[in-house]
Amino acid sequence: MRLKSEFIPHETGKESLLIPVGGAGFSGLVKGNKTLGAILALLEKDTTEERIIAAMKERFDASEELIASDVRKAISELRRIGAIDE
Repeated sequence: MRLKSEFIPHETGKESLLIPVGGAGFSGLVKGNKTLGAILALLEKDTTEERIIAAMKERFDASEELIASDVRKAISELRRIGAIDE
């Protein structure tokens, strides 16, 4: 899976944004924290949920259960708005 080209991630320094462009089929702006920004960065290349969880475990000091839950929730929401190409 990877982030569709119709969605552009952007970091403001304080928050992470996902901006739909062109024919994204979603109108709105997705705002999130650094965790979302890290997930979006990993989705810029073809990857799997398991690889994202492993990378997040290396980057953040949190339990595997919490990281896995956060990653699954974020991916679920990204799928809901049509931002992920499977």
